[in-house]
Amino acid sequence: MKKVHYSWMILAITFFSIIVAGIAVSSSGVFIDSFETEFGWDRSMIALSFAISLFLYGISGPFMAALLEVIGIQKMMLISMSTLLTGCLLTFIMSEPWHLMIIWGILIGLGSSLFLTVVSPYVSNHWFEKRRGLAVGILTASTATGQLILLPILASIIERYSWRPAIGLIVTLSSIMLIIIFLLMKNSPKEIGLLPYGREEETQENIESSKGNPIVLAFNGLFQAVKVKEFWLLAGSFFICGLSTSGLIGTHFISYCISFGIPLVTAASLLSFMGVFNLVGTTLSGWLSDRFDNRWLLFWYYSLRGASLVFLPFALVEGSFPLIAIFTVFYGLDWIATVPPTINISRQIFGIQQSGIIYGWIFAAHQVGAATAAYGGGLIYKFLNTYTWAFVLAGFFCVFASLFVIVIKKPAAGIEVPHPRNGVEQRA
Repeated sequence: MKKVHYSWMILAITFFSIIVAGIAVSSSGVFIDSFETEFGWDRSMIALSFAISLFLYGISGPFMAALLEVIGIQKMMLISMSTLLTGCLLTFIMSEPWHLMIIWGILIGLGSSLFLTVVSPYVSNHWFEKRRGLAVGILTASTATGQLILLPILASIIERYSWRPAIGLIVTLSSIMLIIIFLLMKNSPKEIGLLPYGREEETQENIESSKGNPIVLAFNGLFQAVKVKEFWLLAGSFFICGLSTSGLIGTHFISYCISFGIPLVTAASLLSFMGVFNLVGTTLSGWLSDRFDNRWLLFWYYSLRGASLVFLPFALVEGSFPLIAIFTVFYGLDWIATVPPTINISRQIFGIQQSGIIYGWIFAAHQVGAATAAYGGGLIYKFLNTYTWAFVLAGFFCVFASLFVIVIKKPAAGIEVPHPRNGVEQRA
């Protein structure tokens, strides 16, 4: 019987770590009404705390990527999971709005950053030579898996008991993953005498790694990336991606459904149902990104997502559960499907060694968009007493994202692209 390559073990550990970090962030929509009811806090203030979390975990992505190169993935995962666990534990003793901003906005934001930004491309680039797109698709889909399994459970616990036992479940899962990471996670294939999956021999380029001050490395990557048009196109499209997914749907979808009389558990179940199709769609997107033009994949993903967001208010106003179910399936297939092609294009343009840091900056734009929608959606609800315009505007923004990605040019053979440390680099 052929021995399973340890890269798949690393993939599994990373998969479940992302599930825990993802549910901590995506559960924000489940807790909004509970925090508003128990503490009497303004909804826009609660949304601001969640927006800070989304912004902070995104903007810290490139620094996490640089730290990965300097101190290794195992230590970074241990530090990040410990920070996430600390934030969840402190949630039990909060009593003021500024407590929520520090605990959920800063600690949970920083704790989840590594897992939800750059760990997927890092693992796929360093542990896989073949099946990289599939590996990214699987890891990206893991946030959907957690949402699928845990959101209805969290909503049911909140409805039956309170929000505290629900937080306790996240604490338990974080503690389990902390132990697993400590015992089984490895920094690189070389550490255990292996080559990445699918690689037959090592080369100097393969074993090259970045060393130095992570802040300097992160900003060097940014300074070189901003000179490339494709960076701005990818960052702009990913800003809209974040705005139309985790910022809007992840934060406000449940509350939007509740405003139309849909119960909390039902709304959370709809969101988790999206996770079923998100798991399928994102894994399939990873497979497709290994075989087809990634620009056209992104064009269709953004176009179809925009159409679905404009369709949602109509479905809710009609009160038709079949129409809402159609949106759930359609949107779910497309939710995070944009990530594998975006990572692939970034790697093609900037190379394996530098794409991690530069993708971190691209993902930072994603989270600026997410934070904008999380807070902006709360403000729109505050002044208009409805989320409808937030969803319609997000749908139109997706049209612009589809235009951004389609004008990206493939790197031609021998093209010179900026290299954060060495000036320029030949990239096929």
